[in-house]
Amino acid sequence: MEAEAAKLIGAGLATVGMGGAGIGLGLIFGNYLSGAMRNPAAADKQRGNLMFGFAVTEALGIFSFLIALMLLFVEL
Repeated sequence: MEAEAAKLIGAGLATVGMGGAGIGLGLIFGNYLSGAMRNPAAADKQRGNLMFGFAVTEALGIFSFLIALMLLFVEL
């Protein structure tokens, strides 16, 4: 296998993390809304946890995108 083909395959595999981040965001917000509808009084207390989960999940998606770009454009 040529090095260029391996680099493209690796970059494609690195972008799988972006799909995982999308699924994670859906789960985070879906579960928050489910809990907020069941107990509206506790929804405000959980908003900080919601934002922290959002930030960490989104950071992992951006990190996988960064790795894919580095595999494509950075010469080692």
